[in-house]
Amino acid sequence: MDCDAELSLFQLVSQSRSKKRRISLSNVDSSPPDPVLSGINCFLPVLRSSNYFIEPCLSELASQELIDPGYCGRVKDFKVGRVGYGCVKFIGETDVRWLDLDKIISFNRHEIVVYEDESTKPEIGQGLNKEAEVTLTLQLSSSTDFKGKQLKDVVRKLTRCTERQGACFISFDPSNRNWKFLVHHFSRFGLSEDDEEDIIMDDATAEVQEPLEMNGGDISDIDEEPSLVDSMLLSHSLPAHLGLDPVQMREMRMLMFPAEEEEDEDSSRKLSNPKAQLSKENTRSPLQNSTQKMIRKSSLSPLRKTPLALIEYNPSNFDSSSPGAILMAQQNKGLPMKAIKIEGFLLDLKHETPVARSHSNNIVDAALFMGRSFRVGWGPNGVLVHTGAPVGSSNAQRTLSSVINMEKVAIDKVVRDENNKVREELVDFCFDSPLNLHKEMEHNTKEIEVGSFKIKLQQIVSDKFMLAEICRSYIAIIERQLEVPGLSSSARLVLMHQVMIWELIKVLFSARKISGQPKLEEVENEEYMMQEGKDSSSGVDLEALLLIRRAEFSYWLQESVCHRVQEDVSSLNESNYLEHIFLLLTGRQLDAAVELAASRGDVRLACLLSQAGGSTVNRSNIARQLEIWRMNGLDFNFVENDRIRLYELLAGNIQDALHNIKVDWKRFLGLLMWYDLPPDTSLPVLFHTYQQLLDEGRAPYPVTIYVDEGPAEEAVTWSADDRLDLAYYLMLFHASGGGEFAALKTMFSAYASSYDPLDYHMIWHQRAVLEAVGVFSSNDLHVLDMAFVSQLLCLGQCHWAIYVVLHMPHRDDFPHLQIMLIREILFQYCEAWSEQEIQRQFIQDLGVPSAWLHEAMAVYFNYYGDLPKALEHFIESGNWQKAHSIFITSVAHSLFLSAEHAEIWRLATSMEDHKSEIENWDLGAGIYISFYILRSSLQEDNNTMSEMDTLESKNDACRDFFGRLNESLASRLPVDARVAYSKMSEEIGNLLLSDSGEGSTRDVQLSCFDTIFSAPIPEDLRSSHLQDAVSFFTCYLAEPVL
Repeated sequence: MDCDAELSLFQLVSQSRSKKRRISLSNVDSSPPDPVLSGINCFLPVLRSSNYFIEPCLSELASQELIDPGYCGRVKDFKVGRVGYGCVKFIGETDVRWLDLDKIISFNRHEIVVYEDESTKPEIGQGLNKEAEVTLTLQLSSSTDFKGKQLKDVVRKLTRCTERQGACFISFDPSNRNWKFLVHHFSRFGLSEDDEEDIIMDDATAEVQEPLEMNGGDISDIDEEPSLVDSMLLSHSLPAHLGLDPVQMREMRMLMFPAEEEEDEDSSRKLSNPKAQLSKENTRSPLQNSTQKMIRKSSLSPLRKTPLALIEYNPSNFDSSSPGAILMAQQNKGLPMKAIKIEGFLLDLKHETPVARSHSNNIVDAALFMGRSFRVGWGPNGVLVHTGAPVGSSNAQRTLSSVINMEKVAIDKVVRDENNKVREELVDFCFDSPLNLHKEMEHNTKEIEVGSFKIKLQQIVSDKFMLAEICRSYIAIIERQLEVPGLSSSARLVLMHQVMIWELIKVLFSARKISGQPKLEEVENEEYMMQEGKDSSSGVDLEALLLIRRAEFSYWLQESVCHRVQEDVSSLNESNYLEHIFLLLTGRQLDAAVELAASRGDVRLACLLSQAGGSTVNRSNIARQLEIWRMNGLDFNFVENDRIRLYELLAGNIQDALHNIKVDWKRFLGLLMWYDLPPDTSLPVLFHTYQQLLDEGRAPYPVTIYVDEGPAEEAVTWSADDRLDLAYYLMLFHASGGGEFAALKTMFSAYASSYDPLDYHMIWHQRAVLEAVGVFSSNDLHVLDMAFVSQLLCLGQCHWAIYVVLHMPHRDDFPHLQIMLIREILFQYCEAWSEQEIQRQFIQDLGVPSAWLHEAMAVYFNYYGDLPKALEHFIESGNWQKAHSIFITSVAHSLFLSAEHAEIWRLATSMEDHKSEIENWDLGAGIYISFYILRSSLQEDNNTMSEMDTLESKNDACRDFFGRLNESLASRLPVDARVAYSKMSEEIGNLLLSDSGEGSTRDVQLSCFDTIFSAPIPEDLRSSHLQDAVSFFTCYLAEPVL
């Protein structure tokens, strides 16, 4: 048994030095493990990371536990460290049993984290959350001279950083760069990013040489990578295979990507099998290894700058023939841009590609060439950046993938003429005029509160008596738009369709003045009241209302199909007058049909035509006559087919009359209304009958006008139930009687009225008017609202976009939707609306809080580095903390050095009333206010402050002021701010010394010198004051003692 124990102990010591760093007390042979050793293995601490170590080591812990049971529960001065990063020694006795050190302790660059997960942290004094001595290895610049002042400066900064974190500074050893300090309990301790910048760090060696292994007390490299990029690795890298100079590509990457912070290595520490990790690292490509090392070791120190836009675009470049170009934003936009090869980088055709062994597609990939700076995706206002072929390109030749194309979705197609040029007249007729008309209508408002601000949601209100006038106003705008020269044929077709839609809305949903009534009275759903036999208490003739609406709809149908009838007639042969008559009947042009038949001597046919669509008795008689002819075996071969077709139509058999003839859906609906159904049939019955025939496949689909009549060059592919006309949806909605309508979203989609899927400008108005007169109400059409907002933003109409957002219906599940949208528009399109006073005033008139506008402009000017303007707008927006931060770090010192003291006083006092909301006010803008008050008090003979009538009180005030200056200088301030503080101290010090004359004791006068020595003044001035102090003290000593 003792032999087995010794053998197991030897194996324990060996495995503790292996890469797994975990105890395995199994025997070398197949004998069962000792239960005592198995128990020890169970509670020993766990440490898997290869570059971490502990003292005592695992083997020593196991051996001590065998000799002295319970030793692991009281290990003295237990130490955990990471090679090249530092270590931590836990003072006193520590219980290390069952500790998973990988999860508890983490050493990173210049920091230690113990119990990162607060939920697992024990109480202070328990576990590893106890007093400890931490040693961190700093990566200081190799050129740093650790002698004299430089060493004192580093020690001072480290001491300040240590005390700020609640720890106690112990020492800093410049020989090994070890920073040692004492902590009382744990969370995170180390240097922040700002601290690292304050101390001269060596960013070129930001990552310490990777893991070293302990092997019998000797340190050996494991998976050591070369510190420099090997030329052999470069020769086998991907740029070399692509025919590029790998060294030049490496230099380009060094220029494009500065050194970054150390990559997170926790994922590698969490791997349970280090061997698998080792094999994975060995399989990495040489290019990956060399690139990582190159980035880590060969980059310049990163500089924090104001974030800039990655891509800027010039809207004038978005022509139909040019995809545009990318401009990379620079810190100084005044610098000239370098010319860039736009042909791509072609490979030498003398070399074959390593994979395909051919010369095809030998083009450098843009992502490979540009690295992480390359992005593909959507930009603002429908801008798409990509490396593929331009949309609509007919060039069959392959596209260079190193050429970046920037294209823009044609959201503004509706305001372009046939030459693809934006016309201001079209912008006015499509957007400004309709929206102004919308704005002139009566509105209801609803206030929504967000914090201390309120916005007013708006909704137009009207009634069905006013609907006809509203529709005529919109039609007048469209008719003026039709007069604009240069419109394409497809645009004119859509505009004519919009006119007909407004006419249809007027026919189906408007109310009429009832003659003989003492006041206007609206009768809803008169068709249904007629069908259900309900009496009207107002005495309104419902049958008359039904017939009036039916007659108006019949006239609308005639007007809608008139041009189609004329087109078909113009293509006929003049000798075939019967077909001509039939076409005239499809448009209910009865007068022309009767006149044509009479002119050809066909008087009987003319008489029949004059009664077409009238009494059902006449239809029955004609149908009976056709049936008698068939029963008697009449040979129809002796009768013209077109004449029989006319008889079938007059008899009401439209299916037989349309045999082998195709008509559009509106003419079919008209034939059904005029010749098939009874003349007193209500419109809902008509629409339901058409829908039934459509479901049975016996009626043409109500496709949109651009599919049915659009030009061939703009033909679109469509499927059934995909592109149905808005007019058809309005008919179905009327037939539903104002009840729930499932196709509401589809009805108000762009495809229902336009071939442009992004054009919602007129649909939005149609929806708004129908809601205003009470036809329907819905809060689920936000796609329509947002599409129209996108159109307006694309054209720079930010004020109208916000106007549309304010008319979006309120939803209880998204109560602040409109607020979020308005703020987003203000921030993203600040440059557009802020430069136009009309837009800015319009937005304010809408009730948008001016603080939101100022906040957006403040962020805009802050982004582009115009900090004085940003400060003004942050003050106007009430963002006092941000305003104070810019005032202290960027504006105040510049104004002070320029002697613009009145401006500093104005800015500082404007924030003083809100100093309770500003952090460190007394160390910021309060210093400037105190300076001017103190200077004024010291300059005036008649002091404004009664408590400063003596030199001692003045000295106390100056000492307090200098103390605040020194405390403020402890934070990170620019050099100019430090210079400004120095000049403040110099001026106050001179004024203090000038007052230290008669009437004061020698002690008080000497105390004034002591106060000045504590001020942040230049060393030469401090030396001068020191000489004055020595002279004064010498004179004091030379005075005779009385």
